[in-house]
Amino acid sequence: MTAQKKELAKNIYLLLAGLFITSLVVSNLIFQKFFYWYPFDFRLFGNSLFELSVGVLPYPLTFLITDLISEIYGKKKANQVVVTGIFASFFSMGILLLANAVPALANSPIDDSTFNKVFALSPIAVLASMIAYLLAQFVDIRIYHFWKKLTQGKMLWLRNNFSTFSSQLIDSVLVVGLLSAFGVLDWSLFWGLVLSSFLFKVFVAALDTPLLYLFVGLFRKTFDLKPTDEIEI
Repeated sequence: MTAQKKELAKNIYLLLAGLFITSLVVSNLIFQKFFYWYPFDFRLFGNSLFELSVGVLPYPLTFLITDLISEIYGKKKANQVVVTGIFASFFSMGILLLANAVPALANSPIDDSTFNKVFALSPIAVLASMIAYLLAQFVDIRIYHFWKKLTQGKMLWLRNNFSTFSSQLIDSVLVVGLLSAFGVLDWSLFWGLVLSSFLFKVFVAALDTPLLYLFVGLFRKTFDLKPTDEIEI
């Protein structure tokens, strides 16, 4: 690989890492707003099946990015991005705690009560989310590379969906369970939120498979990679 292509590969990796970290941090800041991701209010076991926190919207993108990095840059680089994202999330939690502790001025457009209502629970959400997310992402990366090795770089759709489905189930159960245990969510919402979250993530994961094929194809063509090749940066 030429020096110019290697530099391009580094820049793309940094861009992907930036998108991953931004999506992860933002998801923990906006999680308190809920919406219906399907136009009908379908209920199962007394719970709404399509009620979802807006915090889940950026999540599928993070798994697409780690799968792409795993495919092109390898397991080590994918793990590095996950760890960096976790650090950024805890750092943002520290900033929120500091911002919440500083008293607002009398003429501040946002008073303490409003700020506290929007952001006070975010540190707890970050803690619960990160515990679940850390485990889910490492499972995703491990399963992805297991199937990549087993299929010798073929059947991209298989490792993309199998790894994402497994990790998203773990993430959905753990994050909703921990938020309920911490008192952020009521236990009566558990099954509804878990099922809704998992179905949404599976739905998006299935949709992003063509995108993964597209991006992997562009990478392989640009950097002359074979199905089992990975870029070292």
